[in-house]
Amino acid sequence: MKNKKSATYEQSGVDVNRGENFVDSISPIVKQTYRKEVIPSLSGFGSLFSLKNYKNPILVSSADGVGTKMVLADLLKRYEGIGIDVVAMNVDDVLAMGAEPLFFLDYLACGRIDIKEGKEIIRGVAQGCKSAGCSLIGGETAEMPQFYAKGQYELVGFAVGVLEKGGIIDGSKVKPGDKILGFPSSGLHSNGFSLVRNILFKNTVNTEEKIRILNKKDKMLGRSWADALLAPTRIYTKSILPLIQKNMGITGIAHVTGGGLMRNIKRILPEGCQANISACKWGIPPVFTRLWELGNVSKEEMYRVFNMGIGMVIIIRSNAEKSILEYFKKEKERVFSIGIVKGGDRKVIIH
Repeated sequence: MKNKKSATYEQSGVDVNRGENFVDSISPIVKQTYRKEVIPSLSGFGSLFSLKNYKNPILVSSADGVGTKMVLADLLKRYEGIGIDVVAMNVDDVLAMGAEPLFFLDYLACGRIDIKEGKEIIRGVAQGCKSAGCSLIGGETAEMPQFYAKGQYELVGFAVGVLEKGGIIDGSKVKPGDKILGFPSSGLHSNGFSLVRNILFKNTVNTEEKIRILNKKDKMLGRSWADALLAPTRIYTKSILPLIQKNMGITGIAHVTGGGLMRNIKRILPEGCQANISACKWGIPPVFTRLWELGNVSKEEMYRVFNMGIGMVIIIRSNAEKSILEYFKKEKERVFSIGIVKGGDRKVIIH
């Protein structure tokens, strides 16, 4: 009987040594995000974080991914902002409960890890964690050549935040007369990209033609579609957390993700409360109006899918509006008074 050549993991498409080299290469990037509460661990099987500074802590967690925005990043081989996206989608959700983001873990899956591309992604994750004030304390990189094509990545993340018991903000205290403030988005963030690709690539199957469409400068956008669509998701921690910590009258927070303004604001409305929004209070960014025109999309569908220029909403007591607007004026940060809560059916009306 002839000797058969031994099968190896590398022959199946997974290079363990390359994976270890990647982990070693990103270690300095990750450690730059550590807060003082991170506890070093010899084994590395799990990550440790101290809560000794909290009297009666409630943990708030979130899991989310970049979604099909990653399709465009893979197509263009542009990964500089994708890591920020995955952090933002999670920490902004944690913040919407009134919690301070503490730590983050990422999961990067691919057909074959390219160390340069992988480092670019993790560098973005670390940048996002720094912006949110949280630590990147763990993660996983998985090579699955039979599951993902070469050059294809999937990125998801997990965030944990904390608040003191009694400090939960879930909309249950919202009442008629409360004012609604909106914080500008940086673009589409990480939602609605299946519709975007349907609009831009409806009659296009050729990869080179898709890349050409994305890289071509659009006059109305003032930049290329690639630059407009891959703009990183905004992280709102530094804007909103000080208001929470100073107890400035916030009764509800809505992170405007999938479902747009219509569904996400509704999530924080109690029965008998209706949100009335005036879209004329802020300028709709050109990227949304161009998609609107090119796809012949209805207004209702646009507001149901996209953030339309408002990435985070806070509902506040009416007597807190003046002081909050003055606070942001001093901070030189834009925030818009976009509506009011009225009595009525539990829904969002956009005028």
